This record gives sequence, C-alpha cells and structure tokens, in this order.
Amino acid sequence: MRAAMMRPSDLLRRVALCVVLAFAGHCRYSGQVVVAVTLSTSSRWIVDEAGRRVKLACVNWPSHLEPVVTEGLGRQPVDAISKKVASQGFNCVRLTYAIALATNASLSSLTVRRSLLAHGLAETVAGVEVNNPGFLDLTLIESFRAVVDNLGENNVMVILDNHVSRPGWCCADDDCNGFFGDRYFDPDAWVQGLSNMATLFAGVPNVVGMSLRNELRGPRQNPHDWYRYMQRGAEAVHAANPAALVIMGGLGYDNDLSFLAARPVDVSFAAAERRKLVFELHWYSFADAGAWEAENANEVCGRVARDFVARRGGFLLDAGFPLFLSEFGADTRGGSRKDDRYFPCAAAVAAELDLDWALWALQGSYALRQGVTATDEVYGVLDWSWSKPRNVTALSRIQSLQRPLRGPGYDEARPYTVLYHPLTGRCVVRRAADAASSSSSAAAAAVTLVLGPCNETEVWAYTQPASTLALRGTGQGTPPLCLRAEGRGQPARLASDAAAGCSDALSTWRLVSDSTMHVAVNATSSPDHGGGGLLCLDVGADGTTVVTNPCRCLRASGDCDPESQWFKLITSTRAPAAAARGLIVA
Repeated sequence: MRAAMMRPSDLLRRVALCVVLAFAGHCRYSGQVVVAVTLSTSSRWIVDEAGRRVKLACVNWPSHLEPVVTEGLGRQPVDAISKKVASQGFNCVRLTYAIALATNASLSSLTVRRSLLAHGLAETVAGVEVNNPGFLDLTLIESFRAVVDNLGENNVMVILDNHVSRPGWCCADDDCNGFFGDRYFDPDAWVQGLSNMATLFAGVPNVVGMSLRNELRGPRQNPHDWYRYMQRGAEAVHAANPAALVIMGGLGYDNDLSFLAARPVDVSFAAAERRKLVFELHWYSFADAGAWEAENANEVCGRVARDFVARRGGFLLDAGFPLFLSEFGADTRGGSRKDDRYFPCAAAVAAELDLDWALWALQGSYALRQGVTATDEVYGVLDWSWSKPRNVTALSRIQSLQRPLRGPGYDEARPYTVLYHPLTGRCVVRRAADAASSSSSAAAAAVTLVLGPCNETEVWAYTQPASTLALRGTGQGTPPLCLRAEGRGQPARLASDAAAGCSDALSTWRLVSDSTMHVAVNATSSPDHGGGGLLCLDVGADGTTVVTNPCRCLRASGDCDPESQWFKLITSTRAPAAAARGLIVA
C-alpha cells in the first residue's frame, strides 16, 4: 500500500517500526547508538540519573514552517550543522514541529522533494541534492527523525517543541493557530498528535523532553481552558513516554505563568518519585519595545526583571520547579537600541537565576518564511549561508551562560560572588600575566583586573547592602584583599586590609541603580579620587581593563546607555579557578 494512502495509525506504526530498526540499518537514514540521557527534576533543577544537575543550554532549530522540512538542509550537510551546534557549546536543540506532522498521514508521508517543490522551492531542492542528497526521498517524518538522530550522533540532546498545529510562521493573535478551539487548533487532534510524537520518539536516546505548545495567544485564551487541555496533553505525553520531561508554556505568547501562583498544575508525574514537570517562558525586547527605546535603561531593566521574577513565572523556582527560558534572543547585527539594552539585562537575569534556556535561534536563513524565499534571520547564530557565526561577539556573549553555576553536583565550594559583565559575557579576573605571581599581598595589590573567561573568575565575598568586595581565601598568612577604587578612569585595584585599604569609603561598594548592576563607591569624602560623587565599575578604553568612572544613566534620561557599567553580582558554588592557583576557597 502506498504510504500516502495509509491511515494515520498505520503510518505511525510503520514509522515506529522504522525507528526500532534504525540502529540496525534497516531504514533509509542512519544512526549510531548514543549514550541515553534520562532527565528528571530535583526541586528547581533538571538532573540526570545520578542526581547531578544538567543545565539545558539549547538553541532553537525550526521544522514547523510550511514545507515541514528542517531549515538549513539546503545550505549545509546536516552533520556539519549538528557539529556546529556542539562545537559552539550548545548541549541541546529545541527542535520545532507542527502537530500536523504527527496526525496527517498525507503530510507526514510526503517526501522532502515533493514538499519543497509544492512550495516552489526548486532552488532549495537543488541545495539539498548537494548537501543532503539522502534526505530528498525521505518522508517528512523520516527526515525529521533523521535530524534528531544526527544530533544524537553528535551528543546533542533534543527537546521536541510543538510550535503550531497548521505548518507556518508563528505567531499572530489572528492566525487561528493560537489557542484551543481556534480554527486550526483542534484540542483533541493536538492531544493525539502529542501522544503520537511521544510514542514515536520513546526510547530515542537523545530526546529528553517535549514542550507541549509554543506561545498560546489570541482572544480566546484563558486560564480555565489552559488547565483543562494542557493537563490532558501533559498526561498523554507522559503515558506514551514516561522518560521525557514535560514542558508547559504559559499564556500571552509564553510571557505569562502568573496564574500558577493561585492554582498549581495537577498532573500525575509531579510527585517526588517521578518528577518530570518543567515550565517555560519567553522573553524578547519587543514585549517592552517602547520602554527600551525611550525610557531610562536602568529603570526599564529593573522593572522588567522584577516582573519576570515576581509575576511572570520566576516565582516557580522558589516553588520547586525548573523554569526553562525557551526563547530569548536579539538582533545579532547590533544597532537595535531596544535589543542592545534588553539583551544584557536578560543575560544578567539568566545568570543570576542560573536558568536553563534556549536561544532563538540557530538558523541563518529560511527556505520559505511568510511567502518570501531565502529569508535572512538576523537573530540567527549562523550567517545566511549557515557556514559560520553571524557575529562572533554575540556568540561569545551567550556562551558564558552555558556553564552551570550551582545546583546538585556543583556544590564544590561554599557560595561566593562572581562579578559578571553581561554586555560582554565576561567576568572580572586577574590578568593572566599577574595571576601566577600574586601570592603575596604586595604582588596582588599590583595586579590588573580585567574582563576574562567566567570559568577563571575570582572568588569574591560581598554582603548586601554595602560592604567590601573581598577576595576570599587569599592564602595562608596573607592579609585579606579587597577591591578598591583609585579614581576617575583609573584601574580598580586590589588593596590589603593590613594597610587599612579595605576600611574606607573607596572600598565600600553598593548597588546604586534600579537595575542593581551599577556597583559603586562614594568618593565624596575623597576628592583626590575622582572629584567626589559616585564612582562605578566600568570598562576601560581598551575594552578589557576594569576601571572606575562617574556613574552614569542612573535615572531620568532615556538617551543614555549604561551597559558598559552593568556588573551583575551572581552566586556560584563551583570549584573556582582560584583553587588551581593555590588559594583557599573552601
């Protein structure tokens, strides 16, 4: 019988059989056995079988647009793309799909070639012929599975994300694809599709979770139906694949989980013995575009960050649930005022909360988006050709968030403070040339503090609301060292408490702006050190040295850009690099 004539249940049984036989080489796509990863939750953390935290540092990769073909297959070999994902430090892909792929046999059994040609994409067919010739005659569901398998071969985890019901670009309030009961969003078909997809990928080693639905929205949305259908969908996924994390998004384009503060989710798999429930939020600049563009950036950052934590969903962390920031990102070309202000703020929140996350997005271009072929994606990690990073600086900024800071298995040191600079994604460290020779207090006081890799951070001790920033464990028999301002435009230095350098106003630091990222001393009583007033940590003209300058953009004006003076004090319990230099950090 031709696949196109099969009933949905027959087609899914056929594909499921192919899944079982894939590793034995009986299907048209190849797959090598990878180490299985089974994740669950422990309080607010996602953990592996041993109970050690696994931080999801993901990138989004779409397969949900009209052709239902994973983007990029016409640009680069799938293995080359997967290797780029892994080499750039992402351990996970949030792979999107349309629910029709799991419910419509006529669609899922269509070949990649026929689907692309049906949408007028002959040029993409030619590209796939060059880069991924084995894909052209795979069915759409087989092609999707082949991408999952290839990511697994490169040790990349996958979260399957139901992005839409009807294939197409997401999202709009009036696209009839936004909420249960909309024209293209049949709740029963959706639950069946989730179950089919969970069944199809049950036992696939690198598929660690399923996101139930992307960006619920539109005039029909309401919490009552959210609980009714999301709980049904969650139970269907868990019944079909008990090993998978089940990820629930909120209302208002995944911007709002506030209703959970009054009524928790009631699902069978939230119990301690089989905890699989994770929640997700999205955060983009365009949710507050006017404010980012016109208002004081410190005030906007402080306001939206507090809203994220207290109202939108951050409170779930304290309630004992992981929160997955499953979409955030910015125009990587630079020059967008709202994005240039928003992204360091969002990065600071992600670092402070040590969130699991998924960046939007991997793709440098689309085969077809909203009726336009070969569309550029300015949020993309990769360039239009998918051959190299679009912006190396933007990529390095996100890479600093890939490393877990704390959680089960990372309690290697008692909590300490890290000075994180979200604009660059770097942290305050000692210049490499100085670090090796700074065992004595005299030598340490002469070192230059610079922005460097966050895995080489110094171990600071700080107490709110105002105290020294002291280097913890500076060695046996040596006086404590602290951070001290030396004046306007001067490098911040390490001072010794033995010389009373840690007991005056120039070594007493406080957070002085709404963003809580201006780290300042009051130099009013020290006119020789900056002419009085507040001096804030800043980045020198060389783009690396940590200096102090008069604090700017604290309030009022919306024309001022404060991002170089934003330093976030975040907490870590990881074994710090200072241990390798013989410093005491326990």
